[in-house]
Amino acid sequence: MLSSDHSSVVPINLFVALLCACIVIGHLLEEQRWMNESITALAVGLCTGIVILLTTGGKSSHLLVFSEDLFFIYLLPPIIFNAGFQVKKKQFFRNFMTIMLFGAVGTLISTAIISIGAIHFFKKMNISSLRIGDYLAIGAIFSATDSVCTLQVLNQDETPLLYSLVFGEGVVNDATSVVLFHAIQSIDLSHINSSIAAEFLGNFLYLFISSTILGVLTGLLSAYIIKKLYFGRHSTDREVALMILMAYLSYMLAELFYLSAILTVFFCGIVMSHYTWHNVTESSRITTKHAFATWSFVAEIFIFLYVGMDALDIEKWKVVSDSPGTSVMVSSILLGLVLVGRAAFVFPLSFLSNLTKKFPYEKIDIKQQVTIWWAGLMRGAVSMALAYNQFTRSGHTHLHGNAIMITSTITVVLFSTVVFGLMTKPLVRILLPSQKHTASMLSSEPSSPKSFAVPLLNRHDSEDNQTSHNVPRRTSLRMLLSTPSHTVHHYWRKFDNSFMRPVFGGRGFVPFVPCSPTDHSVHQ
Repeated sequence: MLSSDHSSVVPINLFVALLCACIVIGHLLEEQRWMNESITALAVGLCTGIVILLTTGGKSSHLLVFSEDLFFIYLLPPIIFNAGFQVKKKQFFRNFMTIMLFGAVGTLISTAIISIGAIHFFKKMNISSLRIGDYLAIGAIFSATDSVCTLQVLNQDETPLLYSLVFGEGVVNDATSVVLFHAIQSIDLSHINSSIAAEFLGNFLYLFISSTILGVLTGLLSAYIIKKLYFGRHSTDREVALMILMAYLSYMLAELFYLSAILTVFFCGIVMSHYTWHNVTESSRITTKHAFATWSFVAEIFIFLYVGMDALDIEKWKVVSDSPGTSVMVSSILLGLVLVGRAAFVFPLSFLSNLTKKFPYEKIDIKQQVTIWWAGLMRGAVSMALAYNQFTRSGHTHLHGNAIMITSTITVVLFSTVVFGLMTKPLVRILLPSQKHTASMLSSEPSSPKSFAVPLLNRHDSEDNQTSHNVPRRTSLRMLLSTPSHTVHHYWRKFDNSFMRPVFGGRGFVPFVPCSPTDHSVHQ
């Protein structure tokens, strides 16, 4: 018993050591304009996989066995929650309709194009063992963008509009892809008619709305409990623990009720940052902000490190070793369909979105459209997880067609993450050189956990005041944004101040805790 326990501890030790190495290497490469944490973790994973292959005589390339439960239940929740928790809410909801267009409608368009293209090309190539359900699943798998890598490339303060669009689309896209994938698996594709299509659409809308409502309700419940009970008067640890557990509870409740857990935990993060985070003591605010960001950061590195090692899994490559040309051709076709499928919705939907915008600064110009198209070309862990779900049984692949799809998915993920990931930073700097100078105007939001450092906010404000005479439009624009007109946002502010904040707390609510940092913040 002791020897078996020890044998399982060894790979965990090595994996944790590799995580530490990725963090150190990422820090050393921080100034490199071409590198980011995702690519660093992939490279370390590939190198480690080669070493393991050599030491095991070609039997295995990874320390840990891939598990969908590990990914969907333990690694994905902190990433998505932290994205919602630290998002610039004003930017996100100001562009909410555009985000939903890209994330939901765009994903459907991309899925349809990739599925039709796969049927057209792969049937000509005589790839065996693929059914109509597999082709539709391929569309959902390769429509899932890698929001993790994209968020590392773009900067929320330098390019606020782009960040909110790409980030929001990434989260909604992941949720849409997963919902679509499970819907495809659950319906009978041999008898498709109008009633089944209507039922599919109804289930799709039900999942979206129900998941969002569950996330909002869980976030409001956490805010109400912490506001009413004042945990900070006795222990800030309880406040932090309750916030963390309530966030995770929202995700698991969605899984329990067969909803979209990604959407649920994302909107739970938004609600918690708007209400719950302001109800805790100042020390708890700092702790939770860094705790959520740290867990998200480690989970991202873990995923890409494993993907790098899994790319060299010898079992999958043995099955396709007799036809390497076919595997390369399938990967190339899928990559081309990803490019076409994304372009097919980014540019037309951007045109439709621009028709609804009144002011030029709200519109998405052609350079931003190209950046959005390029930044969403990366495929990552969600695509890998869905591909494993569709084309493997108990982690093994023996059918030739299924093995080709798994290896092609790995190839597309590696190529798109490395090549497109490396090129995104330079592309943003070439296409949008002026964004950095006007960032603070549109991205300032003191109610977000991301902008908790008050001295930094004061510094940006002073810089804006010093340069306001050079850019007169900035002052008028700031007045427009700070004085809400009679829009949805205006009515929401009135409703929030009159009904929501008195019940659930939020910005402006400071629980009185004697001898704590918040006791002094009242006077500030």
